[in-house]
Amino acid sequence: MTRSATLALFAITALALGTPGMAADPRPVRVQHKTVKVGDVDVFYREAGPKDAPAILLLHGFPTSSQMFRNLIPALGDKYRVVAPDYPGYGHSSMPLRDKFAYTFDNLAQVIDAFTEKVELKKYALYVQDYGAPVGYRLASAHPDRITAIVVQNGNAYDEGLDNDFWKPVKAYWKEPTRKEKRDALRGLLTYDATKWQYTHGVKSPELVSPDGAAHDQFLLDRKGNDEIQLDLFLSYGSNPPLYPKWQEYFRTHQPPVLIAWGKNDQIFPAEGAEPYKRDLKTLEFHLLDAGHFALESNGDEIASLMRDFLGKHAAKK
Repeated sequence: MTRSATLALFAITALALGTPGMAADPRPVRVQHKTVKVGDVDVFYREAGPKDAPAILLLHGFPTSSQMFRNLIPALGDKYRVVAPDYPGYGHSSMPLRDKFAYTFDNLAQVIDAFTEKVELKKYALYVQDYGAPVGYRLASAHPDRITAIVVQNGNAYDEGLDNDFWKPVKAYWKEPTRKEKRDALRGLLTYDATKWQYTHGVKSPELVSPDGAAHDQFLLDRKGNDEIQLDLFLSYGSNPPLYPKWQEYFRTHQPPVLIAWGKNDQIFPAEGAEPYKRDLKTLEFHLLDAGHFALESNGDEIASLMRDFLGKHAAKK
């Protein structure tokens, strides 16, 4: 066989097999771990991807941190600039004393808003999960021009999403925040059993869920004083439902493209909270996954694939 014929055969075979050298850069995505000062808070974040690529801001939930995105970041970082910060009191960010920093969702959002400016995120897609939704929707409604798209994974913006048994003791605390017994009734949510439950409940194949996530989260939850921080934020979560009409108006007015990738077996934010997004959004891709609260743990490849397709259509050129 001649040299030219050999090269032609190689090219045909590479195209058929999808050889990395023919289809994409085969070099692995390298995730960087950084810290930036925002006011008096050191904000830790994970980042990957080209600086000039379309950006994605990943916002974590309770009781975790940017570690929940440890597998998603390299799955997207070849094509996007992916940035995942830890909130104050979470992960590897500062944990200011409660008399120095008020742990409210307004303050978390202010820190993350300032963080985006520090790291020069001028336009970005949002990924919101759990606590990430009230943080992210505060950013989106304040700066609608910055948001290219939104990925929602078990992140609530409607009253229907809080109408279940899980929220009854939390709502009782909102009604009587000065009663110690109402606050103490929520301490069970800070235990290792509760953390593991969040990771494994509703998961079709629990053996796919690494125990490392829950162990990492619990180690940080168990830091002295962090329990009171979490209880403060349980109380502050009551500030979010009154903002739902504002966020829904943002959806209706600005019509961001939205991908719903929701673990339908979640007992904290059940699928009833996903359905109302259909009322307000015209460009909506809707997927209920056979997964639980932390759907990335069991369905991460599926979510990454949905995101690559969705963001390629709606965020890649903005």
